[in-house]
Amino acid sequence: MRYLKLPLGMSDFEEIRQNGYYYIDKSGLISDLLVRKAAKVTLITRPRRFGKTLGMSMLAHFFDIEKDSRALFEGLEISKQKELCVQWMNQYPVIFLTFKKVDGLNFKSAYEMLEATIAEFCQSHSFLMESEKIAKEQKEVFQRLKECRASGTELKNSLEFLARMMQIHYGKPVILLLDEYDVPIAKASSNGYYKEMLEVMKAMLGSSLKDNPSVKFAVITGCLKVAKESIFTGTNNFVSDSILSFGFSEYFGFTQKETEKLLLDADAAEYAPAVRKWYDGYHFGNYDIYCPWDVLNYLHDLQDNPQAKPASYWKNTSDNAIIRSFIDYAGSNITRKMETLLSGGYIVQQIEENLTYDYLHSSEENLWSILYLTGYLTTAQKEGCKENLKDGEYALQIPNAEVMEIFESTIKKWFDDTAKLENRQKLFDAVWNGNDELLTNEMTRLLRTTISYHDYGEDFYHAFLAGIFAGAGYPVESNKEHGEGRSDVIVYNPREAKVAVFEAKYAKKLCDMDKACDMALLQINERMYAEEFADDYDEILCYGISFFRKRCRVRKR
Repeated sequence: MRYLKLPLGMSDFEEIRQNGYYYIDKSGLISDLLVRKAAKVTLITRPRRFGKTLGMSMLAHFFDIEKDSRALFEGLEISKQKELCVQWMNQYPVIFLTFKKVDGLNFKSAYEMLEATIAEFCQSHSFLMESEKIAKEQKEVFQRLKECRASGTELKNSLEFLARMMQIHYGKPVILLLDEYDVPIAKASSNGYYKEMLEVMKAMLGSSLKDNPSVKFAVITGCLKVAKESIFTGTNNFVSDSILSFGFSEYFGFTQKETEKLLLDADAAEYAPAVRKWYDGYHFGNYDIYCPWDVLNYLHDLQDNPQAKPASYWKNTSDNAIIRSFIDYAGSNITRKMETLLSGGYIVQQIEENLTYDYLHSSEENLWSILYLTGYLTTAQKEGCKENLKDGEYALQIPNAEVMEIFESTIKKWFDDTAKLENRQKLFDAVWNGNDELLTNEMTRLLRTTISYHDYGEDFYHAFLAGIFAGAGYPVESNKEHGEGRSDVIVYNPREAKVAVFEAKYAKKLCDMDKACDMALLQINERMYAEEFADDYDEILCYGISFFRKRCRVRKR
């Protein structure tokens, strides 16, 4: 492999360009914003880790009147548009803020982070205090914002105030760039102070965006379009670009062509199939998109170890709580759809783009919309969809192997937690009393409450068995060497000096379940799974179990 200096975890355009990091040219976004999709306010929503902050950093360096960015953009696509560069490059004051750090377990701590975000900008623009064009009263408000001493009203109006102050100083309206605008609202919704934070953010964004002559134009990024909160209501010439849109699709994430070139430059084209299987599958507008965070992380690992296997890098950047909350909500209808997705199929759903965080779980439609808009689902390709879709309907599927793994691990954890709450005393009594008929009934009842995955493969049923007993505190061994092979699950009951040996088989047809049970028992006997327990336990119970979808059959030796 050829070593590339990869910008892993970097979102500062200047740092990447100045220090020779590998950069995939996304500067075409600038001309599209200015010419093809010109608007007073542009909201761009994409899932996390698809390059929103880096894109905004690029815009800030291009427009900022305080910088000389010609060297940074040399050789990039935008540099070919000479007239546009003369007119716009480093010609306007810029307010560039990211709200990704505005988080807290309570409103007070989150509010302080918001204050700190505004204060940091003021500190980097302290020279405004020396401007003869700015009135003394304005400088006093600026100083309070800088020192986190501003009143609640001053903080709510801070963006409008700073834009007006900079316009006075430079004699030009500002370009307003707000990154991850919805993070404070999302965090507030998760931690119970939604109304308080919404009031602050609604006032802050509303005052700066609506009919503000001090703003030339604004670009805002986030995961969701929070329109029902009226944050953008009344904003003139407003454009929203989501993963359903066709405007800026190629500028966030890596396209197929860009990914192929990256792998070719790294002399790693042989890994293309694995990269596609694990990190491709997103469909934004007309483009097939890879998650850039994943591709760069995997390539970085390959540079250290050419034998490295693909991993779930995206998973580790969030707790993926949205899937867990979705599953907790699940009724029988959602369960069936989830199983369809986990078996590699697609479901047809209405998608609502205009969501509100306090009503995310108010309907099934909202939940599917959230999973789609945040990158956990994507649209199925037309050639694979046999449905005649109505307006607003989309065929949705899990995009790739990485997200499939996220679903599976989350669902397994959900089942483990749910199993602990189920009343399983009858099941345990059946095991230790050797009642295979009752055990069949209780296993089947519990199985019907789960969400199956792995296309009903044996791995699922092994995890199902182990989870039932481990969740109740029984010592459990799974796939450990016993006798002359590996038994599926061993459960110990030290108090009563009993041990249960389970061998599970998956029947491909309903009519094969009895035969599968017999095969499981035969394997226990032939491989002597139970022999080693004879000296230490008074009773050894051996069970052959066959599974077919949500059906279960148990036979005792």
